[in-house]
Amino acid sequence: MTGRARRDAFTLIEVLVVIAIVAVLVSVLLPALGKARLQAGALACGARLQQLSVGLALYLNEYDQTLPQTRGPLPGGGESVIGALFGGTKGTLPFYGVSTIGAERRPLNRFVVDSPVPPDSEPGRAELAVYRSPVDRGSENTGIPVPGLGRCDSMYDFVGSSYTLNDHSLEGEGAATLVPPGGGRMPMVAQASRTWVIGTHTIYNFQQDGDRGMRWFGAGAVQASLAFLDGHVRMRVAVPVGVRNTTPDYTFLP
Repeated sequence: MTGRARRDAFTLIEVLVVIAIVAVLVSVLLPALGKARLQAGALACGARLQQLSVGLALYLNEYDQTLPQTRGPLPGGGESVIGALFGGTKGTLPFYGVSTIGAERRPLNRFVVDSPVPPDSEPGRAELAVYRSPVDRGSENTGIPVPGLGRCDSMYDFVGSSYTLNDHSLEGEGAATLVPPGGGRMPMVAQASRTWVIGTHTIYNFQQDGDRGMRWFGAGAVQASLAFLDGHVRMRVAVPVGVRNTTPDYTFLP
């Protein structure tokens, strides 16, 4: 046979070089892909929050400036308006009616969800995608001092919604904001464009000067997506450490 022999295989050195190049490319691309995925999740979260904001505007028009409210049982007896029950579906938290009061009796739902929801008497729960944020990572500290309930992987699963109502300030559950004690119409609001009304649970991360570990939008500083009383939505707003009810970006207060 004349001429040079044809080589049909790669050498070990060539294979190792290709593997090294692929490893470098993956290490460069993975952070960018992670950021893109997070940004896509944040955009979807904001879009769902906008849907809830539109439904809330319809609700407020029909119910004379009264936010959606449902009374639930208190652990020590009696009942009170429970902010977590404003909309969404059944959660796993076995207190305040969260695990028994489902989509049928959560008042905002009929202004947001097109199809009829099954009655709460049926087993299981209705799945309402508009209330589940794609970035919902739960809470490292739920504030519930009961074994097995101290943390959760999803606030949607825990209380039935990734979003919460502005019914109290960062001082604690008893410090009412847009829902008066015992329920009723909102107080007069000074600046509707600055007062948030529905937001991701991360807005309460530093309630009572604690840290609930709700870093849904990345491992760094806490952020929240918020719908304001005038109807506009802001995504990934910075939530400062400590009890800060008013910041340059938003306020809990009327």
